[in-house]
Amino acid sequence: MSAVKIVAIVLIIAGLLGLVYGSFSYTRETQEAKIGPLELSVKDTQTVNVPVWAGVGAVVAGGVLLLLASKKS
Repeated sequence: MSAVKIVAIVLIIAGLLGLVYGSFSYTRETQEAKIGPLELSVKDTQTVNVPVWAGVGAVVAGGVLLLLASKKS
């Protein structure tokens, strides 16, 4: 399997996941303070929304790449 086909399949899968889920969340530690034996940290949850046009664009781009790669072979 060529690298172009792998990239095409990854784009299609990522686009479909973006369309199905629409967003994803992750947690990061933002502020940390050490005062003697005490340690304070704040965990902040961030949500990233995936636009519909980005998911559709990834699926279309992956499909085009897959078609072009299969015609070349």
